[in-house]
Amino acid sequence: MPGGPGGERVVDIERIFREEYGRAVSVLIRAFGDIDLAEEGVQDAFTIAATRWPESGLPPSPAGWIITTARNRILDRLRREACRADRQAQAALLHQRDARDEELTVHDDRLRLMFTCCHPALAPEARVALTLRLLGGLSTAEIARAFVVPESTMAQRLVRSKAKIRDAGIPYRVPSSAELPDRLRSVLAVIYLVFNEGYAATSGDQLGREDLGAEAIRLGELLAALMPDEPEVLGLLALMVLIAARRPARSGADGALVPLPEQDRTLWDPRLITRGQELVRASLRRNIPGRYQLQAAINAVHSDAVSAADTDWSQILALYDQLLALEPSPVVALNRAVAVAEVRGAEAGLTALDGLPLEAYYLLHAVRADFLHRLGRCTEAVAEYDVARALTANEAEQALLARARNAAAGSPGR
Repeated sequence: MPGGPGGERVVDIERIFREEYGRAVSVLIRAFGDIDLAEEGVQDAFTIAATRWPESGLPPSPAGWIITTARNRILDRLRREACRADRQAQAALLHQRDARDEELTVHDDRLRLMFTCCHPALAPEARVALTLRLLGGLSTAEIARAFVVPESTMAQRLVRSKAKIRDAGIPYRVPSSAELPDRLRSVLAVIYLVFNEGYAATSGDQLGREDLGAEAIRLGELLAALMPDEPEVLGLLALMVLIAARRPARSGADGALVPLPEQDRTLWDPRLITRGQELVRASLRRNIPGRYQLQAAINAVHSDAVSAADTDWSQILALYDQLLALEPSPVVALNRAVAVAEVRGAEAGLTALDGLPLEAYYLLHAVRADFLHRLGRCTEAVAEYDVARALTANEAEQALLARARNAAAGSPGR
């Protein structure tokens, strides 16, 4: 967002942008049936707000002001274009179709947009990336980091996915009830990536974005109400709730990141832990294990331990073995290696990291550095911490890695 006079008010504008961008874009896509029109209208509205609000103050309903201003800007643009009649007629038909369908399926604009963007005609990674852009207002750079790809690659994917929607005439409508399950996998992936960006921002001086985390949980609750018999929906919701329960202990009084083993567990939210564990049990009773259920179960084991020393790492390793068999991926293998090191020692953990194609992912180097430090190979550990620090743009994570590096540099060893 652009800056300007009135520092506190500008901060409010930036907060409103983070919190309301997705809803505004969703409402306008539903009204006009055009991604670019909706995004440009919302961006124009926020540009106007950044100029006016520092002088006039926030309106009574900032979100409503943004949507109304964006809608008016879009209508002005359509009036200036020669094909406006066709486009307005198309938008009117779209609105009528949505009005009929919404009585049967999705009742939230943002969740409706999520299912719409997860159309099977789009490649899976394009569905997730496009929805992160439209729903969360994430920048191309942030989405690229979430996918561990270059920013230019992600920019091309976003352009291609919008063009595919336009050229193929993919309608912006609520999918029928029969279509919902086929799109569920992509929708779950979107919600989880939104939550992850909220819990650990890919860049900036803030550890996370609480607004995105809360929005992801809200969407998870809506999805669970819409599809209560889908165990992976319950599993994802359980996973997010259990991770969110640890948020109060995740940073110290000075704002520094506190890793899980060092957290004050009395600060964990017992209400959220109880809710998350109930959801885990409810999902596992379906006896159809999935990736989110197993990750939620792993986090439930962590939440059962009153201290880091009491953690049942053998159970966690067994769950990771199941997860890796079900959903083989380098990131799962990386997380499993942490459990391997706790159960079998750091040397076994290092062996478990061998060959993982994650050299551009900072956590691989951070985990490897920790194992090396435990083994007394401090010079190697320092080098790995330096690589990890260079690969993350989050300042809180950089500071944590710097502290770990200094500890390794000051330790006896080779």
